[in-house]
Amino acid sequence: MRRIIASLDIGTNNLKLVIGEYFKNKLNILAVVEHPSKGLKKGIVTQPEALVGSLRELFNKANDVVGLEIKKVILSISSKNADVVICEGQTNVINDNKIITEADLDRVLQSSIHSKMQDDRTVISATPTIYRINDDNLVANPLNMQSNKIAVKSVMCDVPNSNVDPIRKCLKHLGIEVSGMYLSTVGDYYSIKNKNMDSNSGIVVNIGASTTTLSSFNKGVLTNTITLDLGGDNVDRDIEFIYKITNNEAKKLKEKLSLAHNRFAEASESVEVTNKLGEAIKINQYEISEIVMYRLAEILNLVKKQINHLTKKKISYIMFVGGVTETTDFDIILEEVFGKSVTIGSIKEIGVRNNKYSSAVGLIKSYNNDLKKKNIDYSLFSIEEQEEFSGFNNNNVSQNSVLGKLFGYFFDN
Repeated sequence: MRRIIASLDIGTNNLKLVIGEYFKNKLNILAVVEHPSKGLKKGIVTQPEALVGSLRELFNKANDVVGLEIKKVILSISSKNADVVICEGQTNVINDNKIITEADLDRVLQSSIHSKMQDDRTVISATPTIYRINDDNLVANPLNMQSNKIAVKSVMCDVPNSNVDPIRKCLKHLGIEVSGMYLSTVGDYYSIKNKNMDSNSGIVVNIGASTTTLSSFNKGVLTNTITLDLGGDNVDRDIEFIYKITNNEAKKLKEKLSLAHNRFAEASESVEVTNKLGEAIKINQYEISEIVMYRLAEILNLVKKQINHLTKKKISYIMFVGGVTETTDFDIILEEVFGKSVTIGSIKEIGVRNNKYSSAVGLIKSYNNDLKKKNIDYSLFSIEEQEEFSGFNNNNVSQNSVLGKLFGYFFDN
């Protein structure tokens, strides 16, 4: 079975659905679909009916693109008010030969988080960090080793039920199954991770539309996370207020005219718009870039202060992702605040080379990693669906069509 995975990132302003397939340990992006989102505020559902409508439109688009009905997704969960808890547990190895099995590892992991679980919160992940067998031997992975008992130290991440339940209900209403859930910040990490990050401690920062999330990782394991209620929308509102224009007009001007820093902005480059008072006004690039720069500097300086609260470990890297990092000259304002010790993340996969997709792309990578660890087969589409549309039974499928690319023609490369 081909490993085809769809991830869903539900943002305050946009819904993003990314479909990818793994072949020879390489992720190939097969489809990317976006649609404006409604019914959310700072990542939390406030109007379920509106969100259902947005999701229906998104999946209708996606179904048209791939020519198949998408029925299950991996879901990105907002890191807002997430808790990261260190847990410990132990259990007996119950089989006669005392050889540790996958079932034993699952059981001891569950025992470690059981006492920490709360009725008003949903556990998103539980990650083992170290095992102890034969009372004193510490091992990274004791599978197939022999021991009477097994103990584990783990990291549990949970969020308020309000982060999860309304979204799952909306998807269930549309007949969409949630195959797995991850904190959005875990997706950010997996979208850009490298050997240095996997071996050290560091910070990943996502500056999104309505929130900015800071997370500390130690050797790939999430250890802490903070969400600030600031993001690209604050820049839009500044432009809207100062020029007395609509929010939609402010967004367009930010994207088409402004830079993240005024160093290379041109006062001679300008556009004329009509404000809410019906007046024709001229806005030049230098002025609007100053507005953007000052707000981004405020966000970055607040991030800089909050990093000290995230971890006491030595920080080996600070990586920035999120849609705001794609603003022209963002690297200039970033260096001005942080110096040269930070990096803007870079997504390598063709078709999603934009940091606004970091969570969605990383979710696919993280889920695939978990599938490999557990030796589980998984695919968004059934074998019958794959065969029906792959071209094995249909010689009319073009190699240049979406379906041709989606089901196997790139395997010949």
